[in-house]
Amino acid sequence: MSAEAADREAATSSRPCTPPQTSWFEFLLEEGLLEQHLQKPSPDPPPVQLIVQFLEQASKPSVNEQNQVQPPPDNKRNRILKLLALKVAAHLKWDLDVLEKSLSVPVLNMLLNELLCISKVPPGTKHVDVDLSSLPPTTAMAILLYNRWAIRTIVQSSFPVKQVKPGPPQLNVMNQMQQEKELTENILKVLKEQAADSILVLEGALKLNKDLYVHTIRTLDLLAMEPGMVNGETESSTAGLKITAEEIQCQVCYDLGAIYFQQGATNAAVNENAKEKFFKTKELIAKNGSSSLHFTIDEERLAGYCQACGVLTSSDDDASQQATPYSQIHSCMKSGNYQDLVKIFLEDNLTLSLPVLFRQSVQRELFQKAQQGNDSLDEICFKVCMCNTVCDVLQGRTVDIQFCQLFLKPSKEKIDFLLEVCSRSINLENASEALKRKMAAFLKNLCLGLEDLQLVFMISSHELFIKLLKDDERKLLIDQMRKRSPRINLCTKPVTSFYDIPASASVNIGQLEHQLILSVDPWRIRQILIELHGMTSERQFWMISNKWEVPNVYGNVILGIKDNLTRDLVYILLAKGLHCCVIKDFVHAKQLFSACLELVTEFSPKLRQVMLNEMLLLDIYTHEAGAGVSGERPPSDLISRVRGYLEMRVPDIPLRQVIAEECVAFLLNWCENEYLTMQVPLQLVQTNPYVKLGQLLAATCKELPGPKESRRTAKDLWEVVVQICSVSNQHKRGNDGRVSLIKHRESTLGIMYRWWSFVSSWEYFFFPFQEPLVLTTILSLFVKLHNVREDIVNDIAAEHISIWPSSIPNLQSVDFEAVAVTVKELVSYALTINANNHFWLIIQADIYFATNQYSAALHYYLQAGAVCSDFFNKMVPPDVYTDQVIKRMIKCCSLLNCHTQVAILCQFLREVDYKTAFKALQEQNSHDAMDSYYEYIWDVTILEYLTYLHHKRGETDKRQIAIKAIGQTELNASNPEEVLQLAAQRRKKKFLQAMAKLYF
Repeated sequence: MSAEAADREAATSSRPCTPPQTSWFEFLLEEGLLEQHLQKPSPDPPPVQLIVQFLEQASKPSVNEQNQVQPPPDNKRNRILKLLALKVAAHLKWDLDVLEKSLSVPVLNMLLNELLCISKVPPGTKHVDVDLSSLPPTTAMAILLYNRWAIRTIVQSSFPVKQVKPGPPQLNVMNQMQQEKELTENILKVLKEQAADSILVLEGALKLNKDLYVHTIRTLDLLAMEPGMVNGETESSTAGLKITAEEIQCQVCYDLGAIYFQQGATNAAVNENAKEKFFKTKELIAKNGSSSLHFTIDEERLAGYCQACGVLTSSDDDASQQATPYSQIHSCMKSGNYQDLVKIFLEDNLTLSLPVLFRQSVQRELFQKAQQGNDSLDEICFKVCMCNTVCDVLQGRTVDIQFCQLFLKPSKEKIDFLLEVCSRSINLENASEALKRKMAAFLKNLCLGLEDLQLVFMISSHELFIKLLKDDERKLLIDQMRKRSPRINLCTKPVTSFYDIPASASVNIGQLEHQLILSVDPWRIRQILIELHGMTSERQFWMISNKWEVPNVYGNVILGIKDNLTRDLVYILLAKGLHCCVIKDFVHAKQLFSACLELVTEFSPKLRQVMLNEMLLLDIYTHEAGAGVSGERPPSDLISRVRGYLEMRVPDIPLRQVIAEECVAFLLNWCENEYLTMQVPLQLVQTNPYVKLGQLLAATCKELPGPKESRRTAKDLWEVVVQICSVSNQHKRGNDGRVSLIKHRESTLGIMYRWWSFVSSWEYFFFPFQEPLVLTTILSLFVKLHNVREDIVNDIAAEHISIWPSSIPNLQSVDFEAVAVTVKELVSYALTINANNHFWLIIQADIYFATNQYSAALHYYLQAGAVCSDFFNKMVPPDVYTDQVIKRMIKCCSLLNCHTQVAILCQFLREVDYKTAFKALQEQNSHDAMDSYYEYIWDVTILEYLTYLHHKRGETDKRQIAIKAIGQTELNASNPEEVLQLAAQRRKKKFLQAMAKLYF
């Protein structure tokens, strides 16, 4: 029975008489059977299914006499079907929640477009250009419904969707699902393009202060009449179902809040709009109640939105919300009441109800605010950190690094507060022995880490310390401290002052030198040096620590300063600042460099320029470690300073080569290719080899994405790199002791080290490289250089490898050992930047293959396929699994004695390699799962050979497995090509996933 006949029978089953000789749709409409069906308690089929059936019938394409497919005709039958679908939706009161749950995006799009059409909205008219207040109520409501649905659909599409487990493959069903998926994606694309207009329409609707009406079954019947029979009722303000202005505002505010919330993750202004809309929605629900007949809003979701946005409402449950620590902390953070915040953290140290991650997030937020210039928060940051540290100690976690940094400069006030936190965080009467031991160990370690004896005495004489540590433990601690410093002479009883113990002048100098080594405060360093120079004038205090290293180009200038105090101060400030850069303590580095700059400005223009250069390098590091991590472009001022440094022509200024490297790498890192290729001064290119190299790299990268790959700039870059990698007997260094590229070359390994230092200077501090094209270009260049050598057996594949020359005139001059080392380092670094780049993974696999590490090679070959196919749930692109890659995987499996895997992989080749497959299957000493893999074979010839082979060997069980595999209906040679391909694809997917689990 056809679908039309079945529907006709269902529609007429309850009528005693037979239908007239008209279309069953007209009969259904005229006789009022649709309304009767919809009024049933549990109508079968349900209303939403009727909508789908009606619209599917109305949208069926027609076929003309020449068997050409035509769009659905606009005839009476199709108009009736569309009207029936609209009437069913009207019966559901146009509830978008119900319609969205049951109808697909294409069907609902068609339904609402029909509503617009029947509501007299001219097709092709932009809704944003229409004045809603001048339209009939039902027309305005139709436009609102459509734009609300558009916004809701965009929001819904951003949510993750649980994948439905596919059933048995059916080609026609899969084709239909694929078509619906593509149609949905196209509709979503259009809706997203028009999202701004839809938002404007809904914002305009909020200004309407009047009730609107939505079509009912009756108004739709009136519209379906002949024009002469309609008396204008559908155009009046009383036609249809009334929707009050408050209900409209509530619906629209909620939908606008949802779209603003989606867009507000990176835009504070949009996020504020979302807060405002959700606040308004909550107000309207509180005013009108949530039991409206014409709209429903998920109040749980609304509450979640409000909590995420930080919306504070005046609802009845405020008291209960304020009772929770989360809401109290949120309120304190928003109002700036930080003292109460500390009190909450102190109280929670006893109950331990707040999650650790939540406490840490509050601490991070406070530290970020303090670093942005709010100095008043320093004390609060310290107190919150102390509370969190004691909480960590009590729960057995390690002490946070921020605690150690804050206690680099301990004080009496800090120790007082810490002891207060410890006392209030443990109830000694009820605490377990394990908890007491943790607290005691923390206080002991704190004493051992302090240098100031008065502070040690504050802790050791505290009531909590005395109760937690036994007498023998306290004596052992005293012995440990006595061994650590000959000046300490603790007794079991407290002493009045540790400074009563006499000390010689040499001991005082030693203590001051120790403080000088530890301090990173410029003012304190200056004070200590003044005291030291007041005690003795014979010492050179810049030499007391072998960790203080200043480049030779700077050292010669600094050590030429005549005043000993100034010389020591400049040297130590610069050395400590450079050390802070190395350990990424950029805040202290900035303070030290600023103090040094202020000092040298008074007497040395040369050193002033040196400090300006170092502060430029520090600003580059700071940006790359901070805002650069999230991809935020550097400020224009920083880019201008980088350019200014490269173009600087101040004579007799000592320059560090690393700054030029970092500046060029910085410009490449942030795609300043236009400057490097077009705007950089010619004289600079000719005099600075790093700028020349950066210009060639930028020019090559700039032309790579184009339709024609330029070989001229690539050839120039190739020649420069080949020259760098060539063996030379010259051994020259620059004035800063570092190897100079291009003009002067040292030994080849030294050259490659310097080249690598330049190429990966962003890796010097492990900065993520935001533009991988530069790295890809460098990588492909060295891969090509590696492949050029005559004795190479296994080439390495890479992107854009064809742009480089294919030969080198003097192969003997190139140190290919150093080139190979560079390729390995480059690809290892590249994978730290993006571990999911399949081209880089293939290069890594080729390197392992070339060095006979076959298991590791298979790991990376499989990983390359997995990352570009959603773990093999999609087909691996043919440019990833080329025949060369498959053959190398086959060889890896063969050398690992996994012969069944070899036979299966032979099917992956464009032309099945039966010879290799049969030879592999003849091997009886296989280290893989053998017959367990037969279910992954789709080539009937290989399965037939397996059946013959096991029969010949008398292996009955294995022969039955092969026969079972070959007997599957989807492998029947009579099947359509599409079915055979689908069967092969399913087996490929399962086999590759099994291999991945084996080698990952």
